[in-house]
Formats: sequence, C-alpha cells, structure tokens
Amino acid sequence: MIRLQEVRERLAIKAPEFGTLGNAAQFAQVLKDNQLPQTELGGFVLPGPLVGGTADTMSGLFIQNFNEEVWVVLVIRNSAGALGEEAVDELPPLVSKVIEGVVGWGPDDAPGVFALGSAELVGSQDNAILYEIHFRLFDQMRVTP
Repeated sequence: MIRLQEVRERLAIKAPEFGTLGNAAQFAQVLKDNQLPQTELGGFVLPGPLVGGTADTMSGLFIQNFNEEVWVVLVIRNSAGALGEEAVDELPPLVSKVIEGVVGWGPDDAPGVFALGSAELVGSQDNAILYEIHFRLFDQMRVTP
C-alpha cells in the first residue's frame, strides 16, 4: 500500500532526465518557501487518496479491494527562460514519457497495474511550469483479523 517509492524507482529508470524525484515533505517545503527547484527538470511523487471498494470476509480472512492514487508533480523549466508557447511546447514529450513509464506497470505484489487518472497544467511560476499527473492502482488488502 502507498507505492510512492516504487513509482520513484520506476521513473528513475523510465524518465531519468527528471533526476531524483522529491517526496511530500520536500514538496511542502517548496510551497512554504515559495521557491521551486532551480533545475531544468524535476518533480515530486506524492500520495493521493486511497479509495476503498468492496470488502468480504471468508474463512477468517478480511479482503478489500481499493484504488490507490500516486501523484507526480513535474517541474519543467523553460530552457529559453521564459514562459509561454515555447514552454508549453516542451511539455508533451516529457509528460508522455512519464505517463508511458508508469501506466500498464504494477508492483509485483499488486493484483493490478497503474492507469492514468488525470493530468493537467496546475500552474507556472519563476519560469517554470507545474504539471500534475494522477495515477491509479487497483490493489487488494488481505488481513487476518
């Protein structure tokens, strides 16, 4: 449950140009300080909601399906140092690479794979664009009460 490290490791292989992706504490600090990373490409892997699904008990075992979301916030600095059409033109191949690196893949111990939930431009600041991608993983809990 909560597959943040697995997604970080997957993106280190599939989209290495983003470097080491930060965590929720680092993202909170960025927001507090109002200071985005100064690298050309970077980002953060954050926990999204866990949404419970059907539950069942049988033979002393509690089983519940759930969806887990992992959010990836990309920080893409325009190489020309300006926002606008040039900066937006840099988005599609980078966003596609991240999406293609995660969708269809799942951790070995999960019954499902990640699917795209949603993705959108969430802001711009200091010659950088922030783009947020939500991934959903179907998973299952099995607990012996």
